Order: sequence, then C-alpha cells, then structure tokens
Amino acid sequence: MKAIQGLLWEAGYRNGDFKGHIYADAKHRLEEWRAQGIKLYVYSSGSVYAQKLLFGHTDYGDINHLFDGNFDTGIGAKIDASAYRRIVDELQLAPDEILFLSDVESELDAAKSAGMNTVWLLRDGEPDHKTSHRQVADFSSIEIG
Repeated sequence: MKAIQGLLWEAGYRNGDFKGHIYADAKHRLEEWRAQGIKLYVYSSGSVYAQKLLFGHTDYGDINHLFDGNFDTGIGAKIDASAYRRIVDELQLAPDEILFLSDVESELDAAKSAGMNTVWLLRDGEPDHKTSHRQVADFSSIEIG
C-alpha cells in the first residue's frame, strides 16, 4: 500500500499538484544549522522515499541537500525508545549529542528515554507545564550549542 501511495505522490509532486509544506522559520533555521556544520536528519512515519519527495518539492524548491540522512519506521515505531537507540547506533553518536524535534509528545518521550535531548514544537499549542521537554513555538526559538 505504501508503494502505491508513493507512486501517487510522485506523480502529484512532479505534476505540481502537491507541494511539500515547510514553514519559513524551519527552512531558515535548517539552513543556518547546515552552514554551521550541524548534521541534520529526518525521522518520519512517512517512507524515506516520501520524505525525499516532500522535501524535493517545497515552495523553496528542493531542500533535500540540507539533510545528511533519513529514517522511517523501518528502524522502528516513533513511540518506541528502541528505535531511537537504533538511530543513535547508526549515527555513531552519544545519545546526548542528538537533539530530537517533534510536535508529538509520545515521540519526544521515547527519544528522551533513549537519552536524546528533546524539543517540543508547539506552533499553535499551549505550553504543557508538566512536561520535561523544552517547548518552543517555532524553529527560530531553538538554540543549539
């Protein structure tokens, strides 16, 4: 089913029927981090192929060059800490050297359980004063280093 979905998406992106939505603040910050030599990866429930289609067809053009790699649920479920440990192993980094961003608290909980640093992107949401995750409204509020 995912293969069929991918083919439909490919046709839609190539025909200009779909655009990968990227917030301007996200694109700007990703470019800044990349220029600083920070390695960037995507972990999505969409397949790696779907990720590349989305980032290849944004209003800003193809931004796949900003990313050093992609992960999908082939590495494990996004709410399972073992998936994040597999990512740590694959990247050959200490878990605390990785900052995981998400708008889904259960994913952040799993990443934190694996030892990663986390940031909860709220965009339009209200802060949760009970969470252990750093919370921001957008990418421009995220400082690294």
